[in-house]
Amino acid sequence: MRTSFHRNDYLHNGMLPVDIVLGPPWWHEHEGISFDEDFFFHPARRVEVERRMEQALYERWGCFGMGADRGAELPVVGAVHLAAGFLISQMLGCTVRYTEAKPPEVVAANAAKLEVEPEAAFKTSAFKRLETLIDALEARYGYAVGDVNFGGILNHALDVRGQNIFMDMIDQPDRAARFFAALAEVQDRFTAFIEKRTGTSSVSVNRNVRHIPKPIYLHSECSHVMISTADYERFLLPFDAEWSRRRRPFGVHYCGEDPHRFAESYAKLPHLDFLDVGWPGDVKKLREHLPHTFLNIRYSPVEIVNQSPDEIRATVRRLVHDSGNPYLTGVCCINMDDRVTDDQVSALFQEAEQLRSEYAASEASA
Repeated sequence: MRTSFHRNDYLHNGMLPVDIVLGPPWWHEHEGISFDEDFFFHPARRVEVERRMEQALYERWGCFGMGADRGAELPVVGAVHLAAGFLISQMLGCTVRYTEAKPPEVVAANAAKLEVEPEAAFKTSAFKRLETLIDALEARYGYAVGDVNFGGILNHALDVRGQNIFMDMIDQPDRAARFFAALAEVQDRFTAFIEKRTGTSSVSVNRNVRHIPKPIYLHSECSHVMISTADYERFLLPFDAEWSRRRRPFGVHYCGEDPHRFAESYAKLPHLDFLDVGWPGDVKKLREHLPHTFLNIRYSPVEIVNQSPDEIRATVRRLVHDSGNPYLTGVCCINMDDRVTDDQVSALFQEAEQLRSEYAASEASA
């Protein structure tokens, strides 16, 4: 009997896409790239450094399709080869520290009040600097590409309010809900601005979305490891539900260790086209509750440096099989540091290639 796999009609992706993001320590150690303010905001530097990154990826993993844009001068507005979500927090009043070999560090503002003025965020020097960058790139090249990591509602709430936000959810839930709504408005407006200028919003959230033809709106929920599913459903699920109706394909980025804890909650969303599955999430449980969702398996950047290529390949195979559908499964490893070897990274790509071949054969055979 021929094996067939159903697909998500909103995605139109190929079988089992794979991508990687190397962390600032790797780029600084191997390519001498510094992550100062100019890296993020100087127009010529944006183009030059992204091209250098593409070249470095091609030299190591070009046989797997990496570095395809190495010869191009792409006017990239944000650091799409880096996991760095900081700009909206800066627009909301947080201090950001830049260093040579680390991503920008957001210093929590610990605001005294549960207040955000969405309009004011777009009048800040932080946002104006982004506008100036995009204008300069468009003036030079006639267009702009890429996007800027936009974080997520609870992530920003923690940056602005600090740990007090958790007490706010208990002591003053109505005000906390209004605070979240204001943050959602900022995020919605920011991503709409970026999409209008470049066509995408979330490549900088997870590069694997670049393999999906329809641009995904990928909401970061890194800090949801700190809340209950009940609090998620009360305070934050309504925003995901609305975006899932209005901004399809819609996705959730969950890089924590327990995404399966939210499986039943995510199943309540009208649509969830894409889910970033944090390590070591229970892929089988997620698939059980989310049969039509693309599960993007996030290999641990900590674990990979301690494993042999054979161990990496075996783990990729197990997790992909747990997902059960190569058209609704991807693999990535994000923020690998300078300890990772070329062979360890290659193992991710090699096993995906082998699995694609096997799945394609199973589809074609009786």
